[in-house]
Amino acid sequence: MSTTPVERALSYHTRTKHRLDRYARALGYLDWSTQPDPFRTFEGAPRLLLPLRASGLTAAYRDLYRPGAVPTAAVDLESIAALFELSLGLSAWKETRGSRWALRCNPSSGNLHPTEGYLLLAGAPGVPAGLYHYVSRDHALERRATLDPAAARALAGLFPAGSFVVGLSSVHWREAWKYGERAFRYCQHDAGHALAAIRYAAAALGWSAVLLDDLGDAELSALLGLDRDADFAGIAAADREHPDAALLLVPAAPLAPTALAAARAVGASAAEVIRVVAGGAWAGRANALSPSHVDWDVIEDAALATWKPHTEEPAAAPEAALPPLAGGVDGADGTPGAGALASEVIRTRRSATAFDGHTSIGAETFYAMLDRLLPRPGVPPWDALPWAPLVHAVVFVHRVRGLAQGLYVLERSEAAHERLRAALAHPFDWERPEGCPDHLRLYRLSEADLRGPAQIVSCHQEIAADGAFSLGMVADFGATLRERGAPWYRRLFWEAGVLGHALYLEAEAARDSGGRVRATGIGCYFDDVFHELCGITGDAFQSLYHFTVGGPVEDVRLMTRAPYEHLEGERREPDPR
Repeated sequence: MSTTPVERALSYHTRTKHRLDRYARALGYLDWSTQPDPFRTFEGAPRLLLPLRASGLTAAYRDLYRPGAVPTAAVDLESIAALFELSLGLSAWKETRGSRWALRCNPSSGNLHPTEGYLLLAGAPGVPAGLYHYVSRDHALERRATLDPAAARALAGLFPAGSFVVGLSSVHWREAWKYGERAFRYCQHDAGHALAAIRYAAAALGWSAVLLDDLGDAELSALLGLDRDADFAGIAAADREHPDAALLLVPAAPLAPTALAAARAVGASAAEVIRVVAGGAWAGRANALSPSHVDWDVIEDAALATWKPHTEEPAAAPEAALPPLAGGVDGADGTPGAGALASEVIRTRRSATAFDGHTSIGAETFYAMLDRLLPRPGVPPWDALPWAPLVHAVVFVHRVRGLAQGLYVLERSEAAHERLRAALAHPFDWERPEGCPDHLRLYRLSEADLRGPAQIVSCHQEIAADGAFSLGMVADFGATLRERGAPWYRRLFWEAGVLGHALYLEAEAARDSGGRVRATGIGCYFDDVFHELCGITGDAFQSLYHFTVGGPVEDVRLMTRAPYEHLEGERREPDPR
């Protein structure tokens, strides 16, 4: 029986690996009578209906990657509404044969959406001071705690001028209902996607965002009201929310060093912030999400093992300076041009369900996508994570014009080179592709047609072989957990989710003569089959998430509806398609 938190986290990870002869434990069927409600609400909490304003944002997608290129929007009702619309809001409804379900700007494993979002602010025009819960279905904020003027002033004194906090939590049962024990992994992927979605939406408003890195889970739980048992009375423990993370949103771009220091200061004053919020006038009772549940003790144990105390995380060592990201024009070098609005790219992002098996992309497009995965100061989404990269990519190249088929590795940090080279223990070539930008640490490991192995690795799913490329995200795993603690198990998955979100948007925005491409995340893969293919043994590096990009095949059986067509009056806006 594992005893230390790190041992328990490692044990959970090993136990929940998919293997060729068996999958991680789940029910093996879907009990539709217990499917969790994807929308949490708090009955009795006053509602603030948000206007639909995302379509009015004029920021170009490519300008999100140019520090200072997007003018800073005022923090008010309309800009806060746009932030939530572009991060955690609905992006469409799908219908077929009498069934209807919502898609959101933040992707989710199985479209099950365990992630809940909260807003804490000292007040802004149109938004009174308090703590709010966001309901994506209704594009509304439920005011959970109202702060009086004195409390609002006290909170304002603890935050940088004009800044506010967006918090995230997870309902693990929403994923466990379908995926069983492996669901805890997927909740962390989704938290990472949500962090990235918020950072991109903030960038479209000219704002910055940084993780409140020091904050402990008990502090975040108190801050978001998740520990208020009376407000969750009458619902099962499985319907409760687990604290994930919080971002400090700062109305400035790029993020100044003083803002990062301010995020540390907010973390240091967490007890005072909690005292102010706890003293507010609270309202609302959480709805039950499911009439009955299956208890997955292993998930509960993983959550307890990775519970984060308050910490003072050390500043990340500076990485080598990278050249500015290429801008380009549509079709010239694979990067999105001025015609691609950030709001359009974000709201039309979809998870591909099948690829056509022939669409290719040019090497320039491929390199541009990979370049967006490297951290640069003031550039989303990586400036939101205050640590150096710990997740790298092993890439199956299938259909990239100007690049040989084969297995490649992208090192996202120069410091990882020797350890990665030792971990990928097969006698690989480690050759730099001709024409690859000098700063892009991409190596060809072997030249071969690996469409078959890629499909096998991803639980025999054709989508991993039919695209332009697929990849496995390999994390600096065992040493990170043993040196930094079990809570880093969740953070490694968050980083993988952020990386996946960047790929989603890059695929959606790509302009390439080979045709339109889309992406999809793959949570189902045979962990150790992939490790064996890479020569990985032990737990020094582990694959945490898989991804694929290719030419999408549209499902013509599905009808697409605008995300908020059910809202009346001035809150309605055109379908972004």
